[in-house]
Amino acid sequence: MWIKRPALQSRVRGLLRTYPVVALLGARQVGKTSLARRLARQLGRAHHFDLENPDEAARLQEPMPTLSRLKGLIVLDEVQRHPGLFEVLRVLADRRPSPARFLVLGSAAPALLKQSSESLAGRIAFVEVPPLQLREVGAARQEALWERGGFPLSLLARTPAASFEWRQNFRQTFLERDVPNLELPSTPPAAALGRLWAMLAHVHGELLNWSELGRSLGVSDATVRRYVDVLEGTYLVRQLKPWHENISKRQVKAPKLYFRDSGLLHLQLGLRTLEDVLAHPRLGASWEGFAIEQLINQAKLAPDEMFFWRTQHGAELDLLVVRGARKIGFEIKRTTSPSITPSMRSAIDDLKLEHLFVVHAGEHEFSLGKAVTALPLGKALRQID
Repeated sequence: MWIKRPALQSRVRGLLRTYPVVALLGARQVGKTSLARRLARQLGRAHHFDLENPDEAARLQEPMPTLSRLKGLIVLDEVQRHPGLFEVLRVLADRRPSPARFLVLGSAAPALLKQSSESLAGRIAFVEVPPLQLREVGAARQEALWERGGFPLSLLARTPAASFEWRQNFRQTFLERDVPNLELPSTPPAAALGRLWAMLAHVHGELLNWSELGRSLGVSDATVRRYVDVLEGTYLVRQLKPWHENISKRQVKAPKLYFRDSGLLHLQLGLRTLEDVLAHPRLGASWEGFAIEQLINQAKLAPDEMFFWRTQHGAELDLLVVRGARKIGFEIKRTTSPSITPSMRSAIDDLKLEHLFVVHAGEHEFSLGKAVTALPLGKALRQID
């Protein structure tokens, strides 16, 4: 069984009508190739190059003559393996009339693929492909999605044990093969990156303390930051920035860190079943990160639109969405009967929120006061869309 992603397909098709190059970016095994193959079938004439396949990569040893004669949709999968292709694409994208459109798939963010942003400026559109989302799998699968995460082969595995094993293999392949293949100027050692990734599971949803992480890992603060940048640039973790309001209260300045996929978080914590998750001390933090990631992906928030807020005196807000003059807050609670707290009132007053939504684990929507609504995650997604 495969879960279709019609909204993503429609978005990519629209961009291909406007841009000569569209990039699908996201973590490995998240479904980019399947999405590209579906698009290729819809569009008819298409050519697919898997750059991890030595035979297909060999066909592009001389990319200009090979690609220049092709028409229709040209898919280049795992393009970060051949960064020199971006300069070739710049030349081919400028042909008029253009006989082809290019769909490039990559497992590294533009910051790790500088050639794409520099060589193809104005010619390329970026689309992030996240793991499967709640709006795609349906409310009936919410707990399974939270437990196993949204990687298709993990979510759709026949048993919890098979899902956990798939995630174990994903972690090993990522550390031993994927990171070295990025060919970064200073590639993190697999063992050190693996230890850091395991450590980050225990600070998921908390403020990042670079010095403490560095001491635990035996490296400098700068090295830890570089390692976290690699995990973030490969779509595995997210740093959420703090919002600073012009008020008298002291506010924190460090970012918070979240695993972008709850299934990988549970892997690092050794949680094999939903019962394990529900009994773990990090239950609340896990649910918070899962809900925040769903909200961010639903609204397609840009980095300058999403924040958290916390003062030194303990007032806080899990997610602050800022769009122009509008400020909407989201507080995440793993409970079925949330109530308004002094911290929420402080956030409403200090941040001048238009509305505060308290996202809970129950099924019902109800008011907690003026401009404060408690509602389940599925309904919260409709508020931010």
